[in-house]
Amino acid sequence: MKFLFICTHNRCRSILSEAITNDLGQGRITAVSAGSAPVGEVHPLSLKYLTEKNISTKGLISQSWNEFEADQPDVVITVCDSAAAETCPIWFGNCAKVHWGLTDPSKLEGSDEEIKAAFFTVMHIIKTRTQAALKLDLENMSQIQQQAALNKIATEIN
Repeated sequence: MKFLFICTHNRCRSILSEAITNDLGQGRITAVSAGSAPVGEVHPLSLKYLTEKNISTKGLISQSWNEFEADQPDVVITVCDSAAAETCPIWFGNCAKVHWGLTDPSKLEGSDEEIKAAFFTVMHIIKTRTQAALKLDLENMSQIQQQAALNKIATEIN
């Protein structure tokens, strides 16, 4: 199964989701991430805190969702509210579309400890949701069943 995580700027939440899902998915779920208006660089704290949790940051880049037009994902997951409201490219029509809204820890102002805690909270939510997804028999579900099951995870784990 291939998951595409989308966030408008593709620098924090979608990047964290890609890295954590690949770490946990162990090939069963392969994750990539992209944005509708990527900023071209990964947020440095995303890289720092993934590294602290011993999660690989190799290959993480901020890129456009247009990069995946020829490589159809099975599931597209938006992780920011603005991306959920955007008009997605027509080629996303052939996959399950899910919204796993996450608070943006890179926008938080506060002490280093507060910012680190915010990143770790979001990372924990991603990890828990991904673990729940891995318990599902996604490969043998219809697109509608996948969408319902993955949306349910978002409502139960936040």
